[in-house]
Amino acid sequence: MITGLSHVSIVVPDLAAALRKLEATYGLTAGVIKVNEEQGVRMTYLDLGNAKIELMEPSRPDSPVAKFLERNPRGGIHHFCLGVDDVGQTTQELAAAGVQVLGAGKVQLNVHGERIAFVHPKDFLGALVELEETGTDHG
Repeated sequence: MITGLSHVSIVVPDLAAALRKLEATYGLTAGVIKVNEEQGVRMTYLDLGNAKIELMEPSRPDSPVAKFLERNPRGGIHHFCLGVDDVGQTTQELAAAGVQVLGAGKVQLNVHGERIAFVHPKDFLGALVELEETGTDHG
């Protein structure tokens, strides 16, 4: 079912400024910036070898990430992502165990075309969890 930690996602108010700071302070460099129109975000990954940091900023004012920034103007951790072999099978098993999978029944894709789903925070110790079908490098 779960194959490992994929990434930790941090929402930032200014993606370019965040990237400059992380490179200057920590020597971290990011991959290509992509836009996920469906989710309303501009995003990139910083590959750490065993996991990644995903940085997101809203690409439109009505996105969930924009709403997160309204509550947290400086940004912050939005969710963490677990890799799974098969999103469909995993979400079915979790739902059968009483876990609330957000947007159940609707296939979502990330910017890399991988199938994803989200687990409601009430069902994972207060943390929003993304489930991502593994198999692609996010460089």
